[in-house]
Parts: sequence; C-alpha cells; structure tokens
Amino acid sequence: MSDIETVPFRGMLIDGEIVPASDGATLDVENPTTEENIGAIPDATAEDVDRAVQAARRASRGWAATPWTKRASILRGYADLLEANTEELARLDALDGGLPVASMRADVASAASEIRYFAGIAGEMKGRTIPSGPDALTYTEFVPYPVVARIVPFNHPIKFVAAKISAALAAGATVVAKPGEQTSLSALRLAELVKDVFPAGVLNIVTGTGARAGAALSGHPDVPRVAFTGSVPTGARIMEAGAPAIKHVSLELGGKNPMIVFPDADPEKAAKASVAAMNLARSMGQSCGSSSRVFVHTDIKEAFLAALVKRVGELKVGDPLADDTDMGPIAFRGHYEKITSYVQKGVEEGATLLFGGARPGGLDKGFFIAPTVFSDVTMNMTVAREEIFGPVMSILDWDDYEKMIDQVNELPLGLTGNVWTNDINQALRTARRIESGYISINGTGKRPTGSPFGGFKTSGIGKESAVDELLSYGREQSVTITLA
Repeated sequence: MSDIETVPFRGMLIDGEIVPASDGATLDVENPTTEENIGAIPDATAEDVDRAVQAARRASRGWAATPWTKRASILRGYADLLEANTEELARLDALDGGLPVASMRADVASAASEIRYFAGIAGEMKGRTIPSGPDALTYTEFVPYPVVARIVPFNHPIKFVAAKISAALAAGATVVAKPGEQTSLSALRLAELVKDVFPAGVLNIVTGTGARAGAALSGHPDVPRVAFTGSVPTGARIMEAGAPAIKHVSLELGGKNPMIVFPDADPEKAAKASVAAMNLARSMGQSCGSSSRVFVHTDIKEAFLAALVKRVGELKVGDPLADDTDMGPIAFRGHYEKITSYVQKGVEEGATLLFGGARPGGLDKGFFIAPTVFSDVTMNMTVAREEIFGPVMSILDWDDYEKMIDQVNELPLGLTGNVWTNDINQALRTARRIESGYISINGTGKRPTGSPFGGFKTSGIGKESAVDELLSYGREQSVTITLA
C-alpha cells in the first residue's frame, strides 16, 4: 500500500471566492484504503447555501445574456483546464474514494469530452415561429432558469461534479453544485482551478452533508431547477421538497439492472461482458448502471459460470494508487458495512457463493471486498431485489422466456438492460420488452456521446448527456406581436 498522505484543507467556491463554512464546521475525510484521516472538508450551513444561491441569482442575468458562442468558448477552456490537471484530480479520487487511479484518469477524460459536447451544441437553444395570420407574428425564445442546483453522488467524484454542470452552464443557467460528502476532495480542488474561469457567481461549489447542505439547496425557494443523481429514497425527498414551489426536478436514480444471456450466446464472451457491465474494474460495482442481475439460460449456465469465475479471479484488488490495480476499496466505511451485510443475507437466504464475499487475502485493512458472485439466486432473495451498489453479482437461471421477462420487469427500478444473443430478431423484441431506459445489445453498457440516458419507473425522470438535458435547463417563452 502507498504511504499515508494528508490533503490540505480547501474551501468552497461561493461568488468567486474560496471560503470555509461560515460556522467553521468540517467533516473528516477517511482514506478507505488505509482507514486513516487524511483531511477535512467544509460542512456548509443553510446560510452558506443561501449565499451561493444569491450569488448565482445575481450572476444569472449577465450569464444568460452572454452569447452562446462565448459561453461555449469558456466551457472549452474549462475542459482544457480539467485535462491539464488530470493526474492531481485522479489521484485525489483514488485517495478519497478508493477508486483506481487509472480509471479516474479516464473519468477526467470522459468529463472533458462531455463538457466539449455541450459546448458544441449550445446553439441548439432555439426558438420557433408559429403561423399567426397576416396581422401578427408569434415566436418563442429559450429562457434559461436563473439558478440550477446540481447534486451528484460519491461514486464518480470528479467526473460527475465536473461534467454534470456543463449542460446547465451551456444553456445559460448559473449553477450551485454539491458533490457527495464522502468524496468531495476533487470537487474542492476543482473549485480552486475554475475560480477565475467563470464570472463570479456563475458556478458555485458547496460541500457538506445531504441533511444540511443538500436539503438546504434542493429546498431553497430561489432554486427553481434541481437535477439530482443518486439513490431513490433521496430522490423522493428532493421531489417532496420541491413540490410546494413546483420546482422542475430531474432525477437519475438507482438500478437493479438485468443482463439476459440467451442459449445461442458465446458463454465466455458473455461472461467477460457481464464483468465489464458490472463496472467492477472501474468503480467496484458502485454504479447505478451496473448489470447486477444476470439471467443465464440453463443450457449454457455451467459454461458461463466457469468463465465468469475465471474472469473475476483475474481482477487485481489492491492499492488504488497503483496503475495496475483493477479494484480498490469501497468508498467509505458505512457503505462497506452495508455491502457485507448483503453478502451475509445472500448466504443466509440460500444463494450459492461461487466467488469472493469477503476481504481478499493479504489486505489487512481498508474497506476491501473481493468481487462476489452468487449463483442459484431466485427472485425472492434480497440480493436479487435490492440495489447493493457494490461488487456483488447475482446469477439467475431461466428456461421459460415469458417467466424470465416477468422476473426482469417485476422490480420497481428500470435504468438499464443488456441482451446477449446472436439472433437479432430475438434481441430487438426482447429490448422492447425490458422496462428500462437504456438497453445494450451484445455490449457492456458503454454509451456513445449524445445518447440520452435516464431511467423508467423509480429509476428517474428526465434524460441526461444529450440535447434533452441541455434544453431542460430552460423554458420556452411565447411572444405574439400584433402588426400595425
């Protein structure tokens, strides 16, 4: 393991200044690899959040009036700055969240790509003209929301806080962003880096607990637009908080995502794809898009399981600061304990533990869990029904197509799905039957730039990472002129 490192205290970005919490409150930062305290972050108060919101409101008129080409140019410069600091930001996420540094470098690159994408389509905020007869002209204009709250989770720290503000900024809205309190170090470093990139108040970054800072931000009366990525229960609370003011709320929430493997699929290729789709080697399965329920036809079950166990056994678990590490520790103590309790439930309820389920040998400290595979899972088991958000895969048998489809769709979640078959007719028909917002066929869940992403059912409302998201940060205003 790497030597213990400490991280200098950094403040939040409010109105163009780097500041601590107004009452001096902080949250300790625990390195999940060493279980040692490595620093602290500000724990913003409701007053701090209000300062950020008011700064954003003051800046909103000028930012909305800035030509979209100028906003796009600023965003491209922001992406360049992000890439120029890749190594430092990736290393902070490895220290803070246990995420493999090589994957975090890729996250920075992905964030920069998304920023440039939204810069490139910023001109799509167009109006329309409507036939109004010979004596009138009716047209519409895009009007950005004055303030957008962008609240993101802990699992992809720099990627989410850096990229998920870009659509709103491109649209001409100002932003108050809040990262997950468990992994905020890279967001605070980002605050220092971008302090002078945007006009004061256009981008504000606050840190702290969801109960204190997050609730104050999502419920603030001067924040008409809230975009949240995270858990279903928190998303429900945000909707409730926004109801009195009829806030525009978009939610990208959890998933217990199915992968369906047909008997004509190559079991080895499908097994390798299931490991990639589970995001084990990128985020230890801490991803809402992970394919954690794998429905394998009984004809190829044994071959699939053999290939799966072989592949997960090849993953290297260890120091996230090492370039050859595939999996680091779980992001924080409470989540580690939650995941291990799910593993215990799987054993108690009768699933067969094929691989993992415990701390890997040679790792005496840190929140490490080996990649874990359960077979003989049935839909009445907890591991098949609840989002674990960790490196736990559940393998379910099937030989009756209609029964399998019913099991795929019986949960209230519906974020992603994956189908593996060589029969294109079967693939397309099955994709239409899966009640999820994003479907992969013979893939691993990777999404091309610009493809809309968002869930069905309790997995969310709205679409991200596409022009749909850009347009969601404004409203269409109609104007009719009566001609003299």
